[in-house]
Amino acid sequence: MTADDPSKNSAKDSDWASRLDELESRLAFQDDLIESLNKVITRQDREITSMAARIKDLFTRFSEQAETATPGTSAEHEIPPHY
Repeated sequence: MTADDPSKNSAKDSDWASRLDELESRLAFQDDLIESLNKVITRQDREITSMAARIKDLFTRFSEQAETATPGTSAEHEIPPHY
């Protein structure tokens, strides 16, 4: 068996250290990105929930108006003003 050259070990250690630094940097960036995306998704979920509630309210109001409307008074039966 031959002994490793100390300069080769130092180069290997330096290579491993730089690779480890790169991985740590990427991990930190990905953590920040995940946190940012999570905030966007949370905001969008709140907006979708709010819009769904508003649509439900509008549908209810529309249904109530349709039930109380007398036949023949809907907009589709009205004569346009230019006639």
